[in-house]
Formats: sequence, structure tokens, C-alpha cells
Amino acid sequence: MTSSTTMNAGLAAEHRERLMRTAREVSFEAGTRLFEEGRRADKLWIIRTGTVDLDLHVPGRRAAVVESLGAGELVGWSWHFPPYVWQLGAEAASPVRAYEFDAETVRSMCADDAEFGRAVAVWVGRVVAHRLHASRIRLLDLYAPYGSGVLP
Repeated sequence: MTSSTTMNAGLAAEHRERLMRTAREVSFEAGTRLFEEGRRADKLWIIRTGTVDLDLHVPGRRAAVVESLGAGELVGWSWHFPPYVWQLGAEAASPVRAYEFDAETVRSMCADDAEFGRAVAVWVGRVVAHRLHASRIRLLDLYAPYGSGVLP
């Protein structure tokens, strides 16, 4: 992911500090599923260390990994948009340490403070746009006859 979509680049210091006051530290062993596509999106995470793979269900095939996330990156955006259902799945590809946030708490903070809410919405919107593009490229590489045409 590009640096413009990490929390440090996406949120001003005062908004990061406010968000971090609600964080709790968690750890995941490699292979742990953080969430499944189609299930209720009630948490979000910022990765401290390790890697999380985002995957997409492909009927008749193994789930396709569409992006790998690392330190400073947001895991999960579906918590921000009704109906609050995960659009992808996520699995720890390595041991992961992360900050975990309760989605309802963050949504309430956004509703109570328009400036904070707008900052979070713009940041999450950038993440969604990036993930959509990354997923499209990855799926074309996997399944299109000539790939995406994008060279590494």
C-alpha cells in the first residue's frame, strides 16, 4: 500500500491521537483469520508489526489474495459503511501485533465530531479506492488471459 493510505499519512496528529486513545493492543499468530467476507464488520485494526493478507472468495477456487498489508496500515474498511459487512477476508500471513478498535466506538466519535469524522471518512475513502484498484489488478493478473498489463 502506498504511504498516503497509512494512518500516519492519512490522519493529522490530533486525529491520530484521538483515535489511538480507544485502541487496545492485540496479537495474532500466523494463519489466524481476522475476519471472513460476508460477516459482520465490528472491528478495525492498525498493524504495528507483521503482515495481513486480504483475500476474496472465488467460487470453485481457493480464495485469491488481493493485497498484503504491513506496518501502519488499516485492516478493514467495511466497518465504516452500512450495512457493516466485510467485503474481503483477512488472515495473518505472519505473526501480527496490531492496535484494535471497536467500530461502533469509532463511528460514534465520527458522528460526534464533524472534523474528526470527515478526516476519518477521507482516509478510509482513500484506502477503499486503493484496495479496489489493487484487487482489480490482482484479479486480472490471476484470471484474465493476458493479465492486467501492469508490470511490477
